[in-house]
Amino acid sequence: MPSFDRTTPVNLVAVVTDAGMVGCPVNLVAVVTDAGMVGCGAFDVDALEKFGYPAARVKPAGSASSIETVEDLLRGEIKGANRSACERGVAVGMTGREALDRL
Repeated sequence: MPSFDRTTPVNLVAVVTDAGMVGCPVNLVAVVTDAGMVGCGAFDVDALEKFGYPAARVKPAGSASSIETVEDLLRGEIKGANRSACERGVAVGMTGREALDRL
């Protein structure tokens, strides 16, 4: 599991293992639950499917240009989800928060 530079508590139905941002040339933002993860567009959810790991990625909500914080991730719209995430009820178009409630 990556070591996050900053972590943020997130209240969800699912149990959150970790949430935060990894400092790189860009922000890598993700929320990881006990059953899967939702991350920014930099995450390859199809590659994670090869391990049977439920994962989805979000695009920014409204006029925002990128996912910079955990709050942006929760407000963002699911733009892709792997088969394992879809089997848990995650669907394109729902918010990051709605997807996490299913993971």
